[in-house]
Amino acid sequence: MDVDAYTLTHRAGWTRLDQLSKRRRLSGSEVDELITLYRRSSQQLARIRTHEADPDMIAGLSSILTRARGRVLRAQGSIWSDIGRFFTHQLPAELYRTRVWWLSVMAVCLLIALGIGITVDNSPGARRYFGVHNAQAYTERGGLFESYYSDHTHSSFAAQVWTNNALVAAIALFTGILIVPAAYSLWQNSENLGIAGGAMAHADRLDSFFGFILPHGMLEMTCIFVAGGVGLKLGWTLIDPGRETRADALARQGRATGMVAVGLAIALFVSGLIEGFVTPSGFPVAVRIGIGFVAWALFMSYALLLGRSAAHELDAELSAPAPLSEPTPRIVG
Repeated sequence: MDVDAYTLTHRAGWTRLDQLSKRRRLSGSEVDELITLYRRSSQQLARIRTHEADPDMIAGLSSILTRARGRVLRAQGSIWSDIGRFFTHQLPAELYRTRVWWLSVMAVCLLIALGIGITVDNSPGARRYFGVHNAQAYTERGGLFESYYSDHTHSSFAAQVWTNNALVAAIALFTGILIVPAAYSLWQNSENLGIAGGAMAHADRLDSFFGFILPHGMLEMTCIFVAGGVGLKLGWTLIDPGRETRADALARQGRATGMVAVGLAIALFVSGLIEGFVTPSGFPVAVRIGIGFVAWALFMSYALLLGRSAAHELDAELSAPAPLSEPTPRIVG
């Protein structure tokens, strides 16, 4: 089968399905048309999956079918069910589907931070260049690095951290369409992390560095990497929309980016609480790092394990539409 020709032939039906699923109210004939188009498009998606179709095109059609299915099957008063489905299926599935992008960003950024840290630790010229050639007040015990986490009340510091991190993540997420601003934001974060680590290493204070960075930093930095990766995917979609039109591809990826933004806001709130209440606490270092690791592991499990299951479940639902003989479902309109 010629996938491009098949897509061109049926794109009008998919566009019509997308239009109907977005309307607030439907007439009786439009209800029948929506159900017919949904079943037909589901069968077409199942056929496309058996060929080497563009993954982004499949994702775009899957997104249309997901929205249409919700319109067909959703009963009145099920808003809480919709919210639950968003957090148990749609959000983790999107995190899983974009994993190659944000895991790659994570690897590159950590390598950059490590390289800068090693250079700062071992090179006087690098310390002068980065402005840390005389950093005793910053690196000494009880100095600026450590006092940063205890100079404010826990609640106000947590709120300040959440606001700052949300802004950084938003810049990486939504400027990704321009690629350069998102890449620059990620570079700055990696550079700052490397400079701080290198300065503390040169002062033989790595124990303090990891003791204060890791509790909140594992989850916080992962959220920023996710934002950067998903943002860059949005930018790449503008460059290479695949077999979709550029407008359709951007609309699909834009919706996915919005979903990820909601999830990251919640994860960064948790990270802010850890940074405000756990990092500067009197708990032993192992306990503080352990709390941070649990939060990070839960996020990674949510994105990769639950996300994998959710993505496969959504794909299975879309590939197996209800039979034509079933009773006509109620339509919310």
